[in-house]
Order: sequence, then structure tokens, then C-alpha cells
Amino acid sequence: MRRFLIIVLILAAAGGGGWYWKRNRDAAAVEAAAATARVNIVPILAVPARLADVPIFLDGLGTAQASANVTIKSQVDGKLIEVNFTEGQDVVAGTVLARIDPRAYQAALDQAVAKKAQDAATLANARIDMARYQKLAATAYTSAQQADTQKSLVAQLDAQVAGDQAQIDTARVNLGYTTITAPISGRIGLRQVDLGNIVHASDATGICTITTLQPIDMVFTLAQQYLPAINAAMAQGSAEVLALPQDGSGRVLDRGMLKVIDNQVDPATGTIKLKARFANPELRLWPGAFANVRVKVETRKDAIVVPPAAILRGPTGAYVYVVKDDNTAARRNVTVSHEDLQVAIVTDGLKAGEVVVTDGSSRLYEGSKVAVGDPSAPAAPTTGPVARQRTRKSS
Repeated sequence: MRRFLIIVLILAAAGGGGWYWKRNRDAAAVEAAAATARVNIVPILAVPARLADVPIFLDGLGTAQASANVTIKSQVDGKLIEVNFTEGQDVVAGTVLARIDPRAYQAALDQAVAKKAQDAATLANARIDMARYQKLAATAYTSAQQADTQKSLVAQLDAQVAGDQAQIDTARVNLGYTTITAPISGRIGLRQVDLGNIVHASDATGICTITTLQPIDMVFTLAQQYLPAINAAMAQGSAEVLALPQDGSGRVLDRGMLKVIDNQVDPATGTIKLKARFANPELRLWPGAFANVRVKVETRKDAIVVPPAAILRGPTGAYVYVVKDDNTAARRNVTVSHEDLQVAIVTDGLKAGEVVVTDGSSRLYEGSKVAVGDPSAPAAPTTGPVARQRTRKSS
């Protein structure tokens, strides 16, 4: 009997051990299968394709130029006796900037006026004599030749008086040049000549410069293949132009309009020059400074757009991964007509509302199982207490 009980206990222990081993094996198999399934599910980020009106811009690099730039020079020689401006001052057209010693030019004007008066008196006397000779010639008291000679003298003196008037006008103009005024409105640059110096009409540097900053122009170049689109935009009205800084921030310095397309393409570079004008109310654009330029040539209405990150390139062209209703990924060839930093326009191969993968596509293949995450959710940490806590919970 005792031997029988020992055998029963041995068999019971063996059966229990076998059941425990089988239960653990089945649980391990289930866990392995679940782990395999979890490994095969690719976490991704995805967004639906949408309809939008997309402005089409052409990008270039431009240089700001003053809309007007004048070098203030003296038109006569003389001593600079007044400087009525400060460097960096804003002036309006007609403002007196400087004066040159006018005494020599005033004397020349007075001399010309006196010379005219002298010649005019001689002319008056000659006309009286001509009248007398004409009367005497009519009664034969003098010869007709003498009357004709006096008539020629009057004409000669008349021309001399006209020449005197021209000398007066010239002297008056030169006297006016001694007062230098601003021909345009704008901002004065650095002064090139100090008070008391002798200035000449032949001086190359001048006294100062005036540049008009409001409005201001931007000259830039674009590739010649964009010329049809630019001409089409100009035909619809002046195209909008954005000026942006070169720091990549994307902020807009100013908005202007395209004004001029150069009349020829540069054959050396294959580019065309363009000029845009900006109001520049906050003086963010400055002559000589570089800026990125974007020209709006058209607006695509109701275009199918996706983020640029969704567009992939392969041997057969552009393609995207579309998330199907059963949470599997399907590769789809697409045609992209325009792509910039914000959106890509798809003209073929995709419909509005279809969900495309924007992140995680490197691990995908046709039919991959995917798990779409929330793009706005913060990324889970991979180290630290929170990560260890999540590891313990998953184990």
C-alpha cells in the first residue's frame, strides 16, 4: 500500500510538472507571437491630403537699390561758405543744402547788365540817326547808300543788345548755381567736403549724396525658363513680390510689386533681370543690402496638397505611402507639379482625403501594418525614470 501511494504521488507530481511546463510554454508562445506582431507594426505619422488654394512663388536673390540716387555737385567753382545739412538727415526737394561765395558771380551779372545798358543807349541813338537819314534820302538831301548803311548799323547794334541779354542770363544762372538745393527728397549720406573748402564743377566726389529710400527698388534675377510665367503674371496685373531676410526665418520684410522685366536675357548666365518696388515704410530694406525675393506668379485653385515630407523619390519617380482602412500601407506613384517648403501639389495618383505617411516611411513596404501616432503628442523619452517605469509596466 505504501509503495502504491508513493507511485501515485510520483505520477501526480509528474503530471503537475508537465501541466505547468505546457502552460508556461503556451504563454511564452503567445507572448512571442504578440511581440512579433508588435515588432511588425510600424509606428508612423500621417495626415490626410487636402484641397487648398496654393500661391506659386518663384525664388531669387536680390539687391536693394534706392529708387533715386543723386550726387550733389557744385556746378561752379568757388569757396564753400555754408553747409546747411547734417549727415543722415532726411530732406525734401528744394531744401537749401549749401552755398558757394556768390560775389564774383554777382559782379559778373552786374557787368553784363551794365554792358547791355551801354549797348542799348548806342542802339537808341543809331535808330534816331536812321530815321533822319531815311527822311533825307526821301527828299534827296542824302544818298540812299548812307541810309542803308545806318540801317545795317542799327541791326548790328540790335544783335549786340540781344547778345548782352544772353550774357545776363548766363551770369544769372551761374549766380543761381551758388545756392545748392536738393533736387529730390531722400536721405543725405556722408559729407564729402567741409565748410571753407574750394569746390569745383569738375570734382568727382561731390559734396554729398541723396538717396530715396521710400519707395525703394529691388533688382534680382530669375532663370530664363520662368519668363513665360512672369509675363503671364504681368499680363494679369503687376505680380506681388515678397522680400525676406537671408537668415531663413521666413518673416516678410516688405511686400511690393513687380515693375520692370529687362528687355533681354543675359546669354552668359541664362537669367533675366527684374525690378520690384517696395513702399519700405519701416526702412527694413536698405540700398546695397541683399535679400531673398519671392515672386507670386499664380494661385492654384483647389489643388490637392500634402506636406513635402510625404513625397518620396525612387527609380520610377515620386511616390507616397497611403494608409488604407485596414491600417496597412500601400505604395502609390504620384505626379508632383509644384513643391516648396510648405506644401507639395499632387496632380495625379492621389485623392483628397486619402491619408499619406509623413514620418516613418523608411521602414515601410507594400502591405506593412502601421500604427498612426498623434503628430501633436510629445515624443516618449528613451532614458530616465519615466522610460524605466514604462519598461517595468510592459514587462
